[in-house]
Amino acid sequence: MKVLGVLCLISGVYNLAGVVWGVIESVRLFQPESIESLGISTLVVQIVMTVDYALLLAAFAFFGVRLLRNRRRLAALTLDLIFILLVVGVLCSVMLQGIGYYLIGYGVLLVLAVAMQSYLDPSLAEERELRRKLRDMDLRDEAEAGTLGLDETGHGYITLNFFNLFWIFVVCSILGLGIETVYHFLVVDPGQYQDRAGLLFGPFSPIYGIGAVLMTVFLNRFHKKNVILIFFVSAVIGGAFEYFTSVFMQYAFGAVAWDYTGMWLSIGGRTCGIFMVMWGVLGVVWIKLLLPVMLRIVNLIPWNWRYVVTTVCATLMLADAIMTLQSLDCWYERLSGSPADTPIQGFYDKHFDNAYMEHRFQSMSIHPDDAVRGGK
Repeated sequence: MKVLGVLCLISGVYNLAGVVWGVIESVRLFQPESIESLGISTLVVQIVMTVDYALLLAAFAFFGVRLLRNRRRLAALTLDLIFILLVVGVLCSVMLQGIGYYLIGYGVLLVLAVAMQSYLDPSLAEERELRRKLRDMDLRDEAEAGTLGLDETGHGYITLNFFNLFWIFVVCSILGLGIETVYHFLVVDPGQYQDRAGLLFGPFSPIYGIGAVLMTVFLNRFHKKNVILIFFVSAVIGGAFEYFTSVFMQYAFGAVAWDYTGMWLSIGGRTCGIFMVMWGVLGVVWIKLLLPVMLRIVNLIPWNWRYVVTTVCATLMLADAIMTLQSLDCWYERLSGSPADTPIQGFYDKHFDNAYMEHRFQSMSIHPDDAVRGGK
């Protein structure tokens, strides 16, 4: 642990020169000629990435100091910040460079962080084994009593663990896709069916799954509060999430899946008052009515199977998400005129060509010039 602490500290200090150089480059980019050639969007993403990189190095250095001083609890908390900074770095890198082998480095760091998070648990091995056995006994008892997944502290409605949040994501991705498909068929374009799926495989619309997870995390403590408060919090969360998802899709792949321009309280066409109201209503319905039903559905999975089933399904969902991002990146590269010069691009060009992507993502269009890689 101390060797790792020294390495993290050295890494943070050694890469300080890179941060200084990045700051200098960011300042230089704000010359009039750079703004005109690259576009303000590219510059903003570049600055965010530089700041994120600086914070990440500082976090690694602080993490190293905590390990050297054997402050494991603070080191574990620092890892939570490192997780967030790594995710931000991945998003910015994808927007600026697309999908590439450089993401392997981020993947290695994430795996290392996950492993360290588990290892930094101050409990001894025997204690962890005892806790595992007690947890299994508790799970069995709670399953028999019908209280599995509820928050035992009483601060929130459910326990915010990976199992509950993952299955909320899966179920709401399917449920949201169904609602959106029916809404489009009955209201937007009556009588015309359109595939509204958001992943390469399966009946999933991840924006609703992630939205439901965010609603659950932020509103879990509000399950007994007034519906008006829940409505406004849900509207803000849903509108903000929809806005930033639209920004990421456009900046990373030049992709546009919705445009609310001209609608009531439209914010850049990325979200609007009407759909924020819908998010508010969905939040109220979700917290007050559907979450208890959701918990009962999830608890249909036998308690002694849940870890295996969840691990397998999470692996398949992760693979689906990765292939979706890669296919979108290759679609972008084809439309921008870039040749397929890697085996990955060749695979997607062969099996998921433009015709396939247009049929699969019928509500989405790619405009390469709108991506920050296109310099706009």
